[in-house]
Amino acid sequence: MNTELHLRPGCPDCRFLEDSTLARRDFLFSLGQGAALAAAGVSALRADTAPAKSKPAEDMVRELHAALSPEQRAKLVRPWDEGGGPGKIPTRMGMYNSPLFKAAIGTEYTKPQQELVERIFRAMCSDDEGYRRLSRNGKFDGSGSLAGCGAHIFGDPSGKNPFAWVFTGHHLTVRCDGNSVPGTAFGGPLYYGHSAPGYSERNVFQYQTRAVQGLFAALDGKQQTAAVVEGSPGEQAGSVRHRARPYPGIGLAELSKDQQKLVESVMRAVLSPYRKEDADEVMEIVRANGGTAKINLAFYKDKDSTDPKEPWHFWRLEGPGFVWNYRVLDHVHCFVNIARVA
Repeated sequence: MNTELHLRPGCPDCRFLEDSTLARRDFLFSLGQGAALAAAGVSALRADTAPAKSKPAEDMVRELHAALSPEQRAKLVRPWDEGGGPGKIPTRMGMYNSPLFKAAIGTEYTKPQQELVERIFRAMCSDDEGYRRLSRNGKFDGSGSLAGCGAHIFGDPSGKNPFAWVFTGHHLTVRCDGNSVPGTAFGGPLYYGHSAPGYSERNVFQYQTRAVQGLFAALDGKQQTAAVVEGSPGEQAGSVRHRARPYPGIGLAELSKDQQKLVESVMRAVLSPYRKEDADEVMEIVRANGGTAKINLAFYKDKDSTDPKEPWHFWRLEGPGFVWNYRVLDHVHCFVNIARVA
């Protein structure tokens, strides 16, 4: 699967969007640190304020669809293949930085429907901590609130036809689709980020940066030299499109078994905000595409950087059908595209 990604402008701090047609220290210590980070969580939301996930997200999407008025359906329910003309991908498969079609949840849905939208979004998260991270402490970053985001249905969830529910906002595109697109993790490409610098404790994804720092520290000098690449992998369409070898950086097959296990723990760490079935599907796709041995790890250093404390500002895992493209500075942008190609 060779998926083109589309970003629409809406993040004034993200210059890359302007022209986009879319957008070692002690090894044993580091190994333990990485594994701990993969399982760590900061309980920031009280259980009595977070609704329990009583149903799968897809079932609640069907409820939402049934509750829409004809006028709402005309605007919020879109054709499955909308926008997917020759050489283009359907709109539902894009990555976005604001509500689609400028249709915000707060203005398009009734209050009970907004509550259902929030329950659907929560059901797509692993737990309260996953919700806190993906919602950026409930503020949805520049969107300000859930009401400032968008939620659209593509296709028809009332029967057996394919459908996808796409939730978009500032630094966020997530979806659920009941596996309407088999072999495609998350139902399509993901986009997430946070306006705080990736090394900052204010960034809800800092734990991912720290996990990767532990991984970099676990590499010996020669491996670090091989893994560091000058420049940036970019954030335009071609940078998150599946491609063939050679991939930049160091191949995971060149790492020791313990180091490879550490990489897997880091992968689980970055997957931790999402529901278990989605994270498990990612790992299943990796195995189907040849396993982690076919994935490369690269750390990018800006050629103009003079910071001696941070040897890289961007990291990337890339392999057959797999791209996890994570920018740390000046703030977090992450683009994910994972699909079965073998």
